[in-house]
Amino acid sequence: MDLSNWRGAPQPERVTLQGRYARLEPLSEAIHGADLFAAAIEPGADGRFRYLPDTTPPDYSAFTNWLQKAEASADPMFFAVIDMRTGRAEGRQALMRIDADNGVAEVGHVLWCPAIARSRISTEALFLMAQYVFDELGYRRFEWKCHNHNLPSKRAAERFGFLFEGIFRNHLVVKGENRDTAWFAMTDDDWKSIKPAYLAWLDPTNFDSNGQQRTKLAIGLKAS
Repeated sequence: MDLSNWRGAPQPERVTLQGRYARLEPLSEAIHGADLFAAAIEPGADGRFRYLPDTTPPDYSAFTNWLQKAEASADPMFFAVIDMRTGRAEGRQALMRIDADNGVAEVGHVLWCPAIARSRISTEALFLMAQYVFDELGYRRFEWKCHNHNLPSKRAAERFGFLFEGIFRNHLVVKGENRDTAWFAMTDDDWKSIKPAYLAWLDPTNFDSNGQQRTKLAIGLKAS
């Protein structure tokens, strides 16, 4: 592959990414704080925060402190996930480990709360970020990483079209524990076949009157 004319890619910006079921908005304490706190502490919160670097917020004051730091951060760059049906912020995700010189970024700090978990809203939230990275910024690689013990995250990565690339042993210390990190990624070439699969799955005709999928998201990429 001849990259002699490669000059890097733009830095991501705090833009709003609009979809049919979800909208990604730059994280704002003033706009999203109350909704996100309510969503974050719904039953099962400790399980959802198990593999995240932050912990279940004990109260709104502690959550505000986290929000203020997250809002000010350029990397990770946090976005609130808005449910278009209700207008409420029901989750968050971030672009992180941003390497514009080489056209690489990672999606991380993913917290999709019960109202949107395992739904077309969270799937479209991931799609919107991938579309922004590849189609608007012109990046070459989009990554997903997680604790190797986090089986739901690994299954999600594969469903979304990320290819497993290996385990980095003793990679991080998180919350006082070792993390062996599972690495997944998709490339700009992968995206050419991944994007149509997303568009077909997200089409309204793929869902019944209760919002249940008629066919599963089928990416079908194989490691070369």
